[in-house]
Amino acid sequence: MNLVRTLIGFLPLILLSMPATSSQAEDLTAQESKNKNIVIDFYKKAIIEKDFEAAKKYFGDHYTQHNPLAPDGPDGLKGLVQILREKYPNSKTEIKRVFVDGDYVILHVHSTREPGDRGTAIVDIFRLENDKVVEHWDVIQPVPETAANKNSMF
Repeated sequence: MNLVRTLIGFLPLILLSMPATSSQAEDLTAQESKNKNIVIDFYKKAIIEKDFEAAKKYFGDHYTQHNPLAPDGPDGLKGLVQILREKYPNSKTEIKRVFVDGDYVILHVHSTREPGDRGTAIVDIFRLENDKVVEHWDVIQPVPETAANKNSMF
């Protein structure tokens, strides 16, 4: 009986902690949902499946790259995919989170080059125009062996 009273006592706190809507998908406009799906498919084809040819259909007529190590245009991604295929065929990439704001789609990603590798935390930001990927930024951070806290990077 005490357990039931305790649970009933916590019910208002549980209800208050729940989001006002059941999911972000319900909050997205039709175009934002489309943008999200375009970027996820683009990323899966290019990075996860390492298939540049399948991914290149998503590029706009221009592609601005903000990573200082990559040139503008599709060739930078083409080179990365080639490196992944040749040097890191066992690499794995998992999309952990997706955020959408208008024409911007943000991916929070965990990538490993080899099995057992702690990997890298990546945030990729894409901008779309007319249903095409036209701009990219990224932030890349190695997953450390130890951390100052017990929180996961993902």
